[in-house]
Amino acid sequence: MIRSERRGAVLLLTIDRPERRNALNGELCEALGAELATGADAGAVVVTGAGSAFCAGADLVTRFGADGSGEDTFRPAFEVVLDAIAAHPVPVIAAVNGPAMGAGMQLAVACDIRVAGATARFAIPGGKLGIHLSARNIWRLADLLGQGAARDFLLAGRSVDDEGAERIGLVQYRVDDAVATALEVAEGIAASAPLTVRGHKRALDLVAEGRWLDEAARAEITAREVEAFASDDLREGMAAFAEKRTPRFRGC
Repeated sequence: MIRSERRGAVLLLTIDRPERRNALNGELCEALGAELATGADAGAVVVTGAGSAFCAGADLVTRFGADGSGEDTFRPAFEVVLDAIAAHPVPVIAAVNGPAMGAGMQLAVACDIRVAGATARFAIPGGKLGIHLSARNIWRLADLLGQGAARDFLLAGRSVDDEGAERIGLVQYRVDDAVATALEVAEGIAASAPLTVRGHKRALDLVAEGRWLDEAARAEITAREVEAFASDDLREGMAAFAEKRTPRFRGC
């Protein structure tokens, strides 16, 4: 089950399966994707887990069956929802309130920003289970952390706590209460100029994909830049700065 709450301009999505430490199956991935789609008009999205875990990974028993011979219905749904998170038009923040193992860590990596609580822990124990990550998820991990740290996770099965995650740049915030801080960050994003935030997210995605020299990518980024500089929001931002007040952005 996915719990969906609107907190003003922020959409809070909670994986609510504490009895399985929020382990994911195909149905949950589809539900998360459906709820995420309702947040296209939000200012930001926060994803977290109920109880003491962020996400313990894939539900391996229901994924393959007890003897490992069942049909894998999880992987296709998982790939779709991670792509949807990465491509979401507004920033998605992972509030990692506890262990993020395997698929749980991959879920956090697909988000734009990660906030780690005091009990957060990250690992991808694929080698211990015979599970191979997809090309897309390996790329995301290496792009975020660099080859050295990515190889440590995937080849050596490294596990890190909140402090270790901060040290290698896996998380951007290390706090006691991950959800509270993630919501605070999300509210700050939601109060910013929407055209600028969305434009910057898309530009960063294109740069990460190695397309910053691509003519079409440059044209898209330039078009978003021109749109922002011609917007009413820019004039409002400048006026609010001069008048020492909070700007009232409208996304146009």
